[in-house]
Amino acid sequence: MEDCSQKYSCRTAKKTLEWINAIVTFIKPYAFLTNAHVTNFFTHKLWQSIDPDWLHCLRNEPVQNLLLIPCGIIQEHWPPSLKEFVLDLKCLAFPREQAHLNKLFPGVNVVSLNSVLAQGMNFKKKHEVEVLSAVVSSIANSVGAQTIVDVGAGQGYLAQVLSFQYQHSVVAIDACSHHGTVMEKRAERIKKHYTAQMRKHYPEIGIPNVPKTITSRVMSIDMLKALTSMSPHIDNVKRPELIGQVADDKTSLILAGLHACGDLSVTMLKTFIECKDVKAVVSIGCCYNLLSEGCLDIAGSQCGFPMSYGVKSAGISLGKSSRDLACQSAERWRILKEDAGLHNFELHAFRAAFQMVLCKYYPEIITSSPSIGRQGKVLRRQQQRRILQSSINCEEGDYSGSALYSHEFSCNGGTSGNETAAANKFLLFEKFSQSGLSCLGLKSLQETHFHEIWKEAEPFAELIGPYWSLRAALGPLLETLLLLDRLLFLQEQGSSLEAIMVPIFDPALSPRNVAIIAKRI
Repeated sequence: MEDCSQKYSCRTAKKTLEWINAIVTFIKPYAFLTNAHVTNFFTHKLWQSIDPDWLHCLRNEPVQNLLLIPCGIIQEHWPPSLKEFVLDLKCLAFPREQAHLNKLFPGVNVVSLNSVLAQGMNFKKKHEVEVLSAVVSSIANSVGAQTIVDVGAGQGYLAQVLSFQYQHSVVAIDACSHHGTVMEKRAERIKKHYTAQMRKHYPEIGIPNVPKTITSRVMSIDMLKALTSMSPHIDNVKRPELIGQVADDKTSLILAGLHACGDLSVTMLKTFIECKDVKAVVSIGCCYNLLSEGCLDIAGSQCGFPMSYGVKSAGISLGKSSRDLACQSAERWRILKEDAGLHNFELHAFRAAFQMVLCKYYPEIITSSPSIGRQGKVLRRQQQRRILQSSINCEEGDYSGSALYSHEFSCNGGTSGNETAAANKFLLFEKFSQSGLSCLGLKSLQETHFHEIWKEAEPFAELIGPYWSLRAALGPLLETLLLLDRLLFLQEQGSSLEAIMVPIFDPALSPRNVAIIAKRI
């Protein structure tokens, strides 16, 4: 097989469009997978659309092997067509291994956050903010920007690190007024710490920068462009590296977005193109399911997808199910433990079987596309507690505690163990369904109705793991298509700017790890 790294490139607009067309050609025959919704697995008999040879092979495959499919890892005993499918997916998807940042960005120095700046951050957020702040600071220095705009700032983690640690002038924008309040209070606490440190060690410097907070309900291109007419911030901290780089009094900006949701990432890129005072943009998107789509008119479309002339000209569309699928992470699948994978598949089976309950007993609710919230998270915690208790009972010689998965957690095994596991699965399904009905404000059913539905679904429940694994494997490819469309949009603007796509985070920690970075040259 060809070396994938040599086969596709996005260094030029022509190469990027070739890559996009290769993806589109590949995914067209699998529209039945990308457009499907796993909640309809039983009601629409979705497994019947899969190649019977693939299904026959995968239904007996260990869970760990299924979890590796989205990463492009195959098994030798698989049918040749299945191996080809998985390997082609891997070859077409943009690689996610974290880049060597010091080779790409001159002077970049990723610094571990101190306890004051890191307060409130989980491990994932801390990693993201440490890396992105270093990259944005490096780019700001290279283009001589006076102000960094943190778009969709949330609680201001990125803005505050850029301001206090890297001493940039920062504007933090978010649509939520509560976030703005939290941001300002947090910034004041950090300011007190840094002011004390500066007075003690650098009395000649003065007080540190504090990010300016703006709450805007509408994150539009016009709103972001309006920032360029603001007077430049007066920095209390002198920044020698910028002296002489800005030749006039106009405000020069960088737009930065850490997982700016849906169309917000698109708005950032369009603002960069339309506003010459924005010298660079660093965008890491997320929530592709919230992207606007469907505006296929080539002139003046403001939709989130497609953005580029090339993709618009080809008339390519995805749909919500495909965009939702683009949020799947191959790396997250790979690092799942076997029991977590089993839980994941089982919860999908419960949700799909619950759809059968709705279709049969509450048909009027189906038209409203019901959402039952995060029943799976609650149920998973209940399962984990029962598994722990079952293990304790086994260790103590008490064999009355039943296991959820007979082949993994059963103490005594045998037929009775299998029957017990099957009974427990039904009880879990019943709890899942009762909770779902409650969330929808619907009257509960008798136990016999739930039993009837589960009895109909259970013989095919083992197929949901193979099906969901194959479908999830298309996720990284669909995300690649969305990202390449954004990159191509920038590349189509000509030689006045340079644009790259770089995986800047550890994909196991942060699945949405690809930054689109552009700057004027």
